[in-house]
Amino acid sequence: MERREVLSLLLAGSVLTKVWANDSNGRIQKIDKKELLKKLRLANDYFVKKWPDTGKSIITNRERPSNIWTRGVYYEGLMALHAIDPQQHYYDYAVSWGNNHKWGLRNGIQTRNADDQCCGQTYIDLYLIDKKEERIKDIKASIDLMVASDKVSDWTWIDALQMAMPVFAHLGVIYQDDRYFEKMYQLYTHSKTKEGGTGLYNPEEKLWWRDKDFLPPYKTPAGKNCYWARGNGWIVAALVRVLSIMPKNAPHRAEYEKMLFDMLSALLPLQREDGYWNVSLTDPTDFGGKELTGTALFIYGMAWAINTGLVKGKTYNTSITKAWNALQSECVHQDGFLGYVQGTGKEPKDGQPVTYTSKPDFEDYGLGCFLLAGTEIYKMK
Repeated sequence: MERREVLSLLLAGSVLTKVWANDSNGRIQKIDKKELLKKLRLANDYFVKKWPDTGKSIITNRERPSNIWTRGVYYEGLMALHAIDPQQHYYDYAVSWGNNHKWGLRNGIQTRNADDQCCGQTYIDLYLIDKKEERIKDIKASIDLMVASDKVSDWTWIDALQMAMPVFAHLGVIYQDDRYFEKMYQLYTHSKTKEGGTGLYNPEEKLWWRDKDFLPPYKTPAGKNCYWARGNGWIVAALVRVLSIMPKNAPHRAEYEKMLFDMLSALLPLQREDGYWNVSLTDPTDFGGKELTGTALFIYGMAWAINTGLVKGKTYNTSITKAWNALQSECVHQDGFLGYVQGTGKEPKDGQPVTYTSKPDFEDYGLGCFLLAGTEIYKMK
């Protein structure tokens, strides 16, 4: 279809089921929204069939309850899918998970560990659909203990921001209490500017070190700063989810918006020609290659920023299109299994090798990242 035909269709008010973008050669690429939704359903169906018992523990190197962060990220994605494709069985599956865990946290309400609190994001989403107090009681109690304390140094690794920040934001809105916003900002600011001595954010390159172990003088094999893709993806996702929840006049919103804008600007030129980002963002020699989770989280952020007007579509459309088409065509197996997912860890070498057929130690969070990206792209006009 020629560009003039596309424009005339838009002017005529026709509803298109494709997202359009120009590639580097000026050719029009497309994301077919019907195919996109089909892939999301396929990947989700594969997982649900594999895990029919939502209370079943997860066994890898040891046994863990299934309300840990990896499963929490999956349910974030499932709730996003439910928002664009409101099928009852999605909701029922999520409610079953909450019921099976009695809407509790892995280490009880006393935990300050963001990984334990991640499940609370979905608990709260489900509470907002059906306001049963049991769904929000424990996660609120856990966060209230943190708000009441003076400690702000809990988030020593950047993944923590995605796991817990949206919970604080939700509670601030539900209870109309700025104390949740302020405590979230204090914890965030410590991670950004003080953790490890100088903070985990590099304002010069506009990227985050995963934790203090990777602060200079640590370098990649090519002598560059080591920025882990999925870690930076968690920051992008945290900002998107918090900004989606917070009101326009909420404290510190402008700073979160600027951080997301700056990070997306920094990530754009680091994208590979094949649409992916390397697991070590600035060093392709450090276990470079295709990887789903970081890539999905980055385009999740880009799509949300376009949809909300934070960035211009013409700047990011091509990047999103290249990445999504790569994920959809190269990662999704015929049965819905997702390839090119790096296993859990904290740096590029963990979970290697990452291939089309490699199975990560946990399959759930990769699917969550995929669903978040796909659902946000589905909303694009």
